[in-house]
Amino acid sequence: MLRVRNLAAGYGSVQVLWDVSLDIGDSEIVCLIGSNGAGKTTLLRAISGLVSARGGTIEFDGCALQRLPAHEVVAHGISHVPEGRRLFRTMTVRENLLMGAYRNRDRAAQREDIDRAYALFPVLAERRNQACGTLSGGEQQMCALARGLMSRPKLLLIDELSLGLAPRLVEVLAQTLRQIRTLGISILLVEQDVTVALELASRGFLLDSGRLSLAGDAAALANHPQVRQAYLGI
Repeated sequence: MLRVRNLAAGYGSVQVLWDVSLDIGDSEIVCLIGSNGAGKTTLLRAISGLVSARGGTIEFDGCALQRLPAHEVVAHGISHVPEGRRLFRTMTVRENLLMGAYRNRDRAAQREDIDRAYALFPVLAERRNQACGTLSGGEQQMCALARGLMSRPKLLLIDELSLGLAPRLVEVLAQTLRQIRTLGISILLVEQDVTVALELASRGFLLDSGRLSLAGDAAALANHPQVRQAYLGI
């Protein structure tokens, strides 16, 4: 589904990514792990069109994306749930969800997608008329994920699923991601909690100083000496 080859990207005069190549298939959860500053967020931003690629290619379902603006990337079927959630804090849960459906003017389809979001995250139905700025951190993350699904993506990019959340809630969200995958939606997950990432994903990539240094099955990565020592404390 997604094919990235020799991607280079950065900000201004600072290059962050060098020759990054990865693939994601249909209905697959793939994780991207690495230390702070390794370039994980930049990679997601490059895929979603928020950062311009300086070199290499990004192909999705056979279409080249590397020169497209972000709104056209969404139209091709990629949705980005950013680090920090980036909700509209003074707007209600329902209004935030509708912002995720801005491309779809079919009111019946919007209602169907909101109902699906509420089925995945029942607490959002209870909070539908509540301002997002008053939600708990976990509820905000649920709302950000639900908003990302409102564009009916084929691929969901998630930046830091567990940031600031209690372990119990992280497990609830992890179960929901597994459910989302059964709907035919692939997920590329950036996650600093390497244990959570490798338990969720079938495959993973280790990004180190802007370059991919390891790739493979999640179980193999979890047992790799470099990952065990640097990220799992073993």
